[in-house]
Amino acid sequence: MYDVLADRKNESEDPSGCGPLLPTDSGDSRPLRQQIFEHVRAAGRAARTDVTRALGISAGSATTLTADLISSGLLREVEGLPRESGRGRPPVALEVVPSARHVIGIKLSDENHSAVLTDFAGQMLADATLPTTPTRKSIDELLEEIDVLMGLVLKSAGKSLADVSAVGVGMSGIIDNDMGAVAWSPLLTEPNVDLRSAFAERFGLPVHVDNDANVLTLAELWFGAGRGMSAFAVVTIENGVGMGVVLDNRLFRGARGMGLELGHTKVQLDGALCRCGQRGCLEAYLADYALAREAATALHRNPRNQQSPNAMLDALFAQAKAGNTAARTIFRRAGRYLSVGLSNVIQLFDPGLIILSGERMQYDYLYAEEVLAEMQSLTLSDGRTPCRVEIHAWGGLAWARGATALALAAVTDDALGDART
Repeated sequence: MYDVLADRKNESEDPSGCGPLLPTDSGDSRPLRQQIFEHVRAAGRAARTDVTRALGISAGSATTLTADLISSGLLREVEGLPRESGRGRPPVALEVVPSARHVIGIKLSDENHSAVLTDFAGQMLADATLPTTPTRKSIDELLEEIDVLMGLVLKSAGKSLADVSAVGVGMSGIIDNDMGAVAWSPLLTEPNVDLRSAFAERFGLPVHVDNDANVLTLAELWFGAGRGMSAFAVVTIENGVGMGVVLDNRLFRGARGMGLELGHTKVQLDGALCRCGQRGCLEAYLADYALAREAATALHRNPRNQQSPNAMLDALFAQAKAGNTAARTIFRRAGRYLSVGLSNVIQLFDPGLIILSGERMQYDYLYAEEVLAEMQSLTLSDGRTPCRVEIHAWGGLAWARGATALALAAVTDDALGDART
């Protein structure tokens, strides 16, 4: 199990850095000064000689551009790298000035919203959670809850909204990242919501919104196991089923920024009803509400019982572990559908790693050996190394931290992307 939200290191320790560690294979169109900045941030600390080697630039260019970044207040010099020969003065290193920018990352969900405040070096300064009712809300109601949530995280850090450069938001649904619009979300009462404009009008800040599976994938790419991988997939199982994919060390969103909806791929014609309104979606066999729908029958619960899906599923899992045949059948059937979905992911994208994440990963039936064996049997991979699968049962704040990566990338583009050098 991998937890990226471990306690932050003391300031006296070397920073571990954040952001992708590998270069892309398709060239890099970003300004050189931005590439230098992002290399230093990814490394945590880097000497100018490291920068020249990593980016293949001259020492003169590195000196000139790092001097510009220092004068702009984005990088600073520190002594902290080990001496190569063991003698003499330690080499001067560069690191990001953490206080240069601050961003907030937010994860919106059915029962608990979460937020993280991060500095420009990617260090988490504060976090907050806000319980919410599991009902669809209008955009005004959702913005009101975001207002309360941001107030909590800012108060915890001793900051104000004026200290924040941008906000990243992850939520379930069909999200147009380029436009900042929500085509459809189970959290909202109305479709086609211009969240970017509504957010800016209320808070006077830019917001960058994406599907929640994408922001969790960004958390892996920026802070987790995916930092040194060029191709991997993240499949999430919670209130819905989501997926994010990294190809060539970049998050892949599709032509219109709204692809990779694994939960709404069809696994059964005229099958179970999905909350999107269509039938036969993978999500309709795996998500919380799908399992809770069958749990009520297996546990002989009154359909009018208002017990939450989480409580229902915990009771179902306990019954399965105690030997209840009906309860075990529900989880095993869900596991078989998951194996179909994972096999399709492998056939389509050929990732080096699939990370299974989300709250439902506490139920080991969903990743039992027979589930992974069936996934492999459904995949045309004779003679090839099977795709590796890992379970990352992250807490809720990891999603919000992934949303900070969304905001950090945008703020970095704004600060450095317009330069011509």
